[in-house]
Amino acid sequence: MQADNVETDWAALVQRVRDHQDKAAFAALFRHFAPRVKAFLMKSGADAGLAEECAQDVMATLWQKAHLFDPARASVATWVFTIARNKRIDALRKARRAEPEDLPWGPEPEPDQAEVLEAQQETDKLGQALAQLPEKQRALIERAFYGDLSHSEIATETGLPLGTIKSRIRLALDRLRQQMS
Repeated sequence: MQADNVETDWAALVQRVRDHQDKAAFAALFRHFAPRVKAFLMKSGADAGLAEECAQDVMATLWQKAHLFDPARASVATWVFTIARNKRIDALRKARRAEPEDLPWGPEPEPDQAEVLEAQQETDKLGQALAQLPEKQRALIERAFYGDLSHSEIATETGLPLGTIKSRIRLALDRLRQQMS
């Protein structure tokens, strides 16, 4: 069988990898799919180095997990490209996560007592400013900020028009800004 022959039975090659750890079958699968997986990953935004690394991971996964391939559920190409897609997602997640050496170690430094006092005074001042708002505005501010609700959710919950919700919250925030400055 030639690796690039359209009539190649990819499922049979995966079965040979699964049942016999057939290196020739794996080589044929690798020659066919690795460059296609790399191109797929590059088209989806990966740089050449990451695409190459992911393609290698995909093919290693094919070797290690050939027993999971089910020709009744998908073609070999679908299975391989699903693995590639998942490897790409994993790589993106890993890139967005802070590396352990970037994380601070040890206890947090004790905050400066002057900063603690200032924060407490600001909190007290905000509480007083909130208490001075008209009840309708204060209730909406509390739902939006403490209840973590969107304006639309507040409108649904209260039955008030969305424009009214937005106006009252805007007025309340303006009053709070004036009282806090």
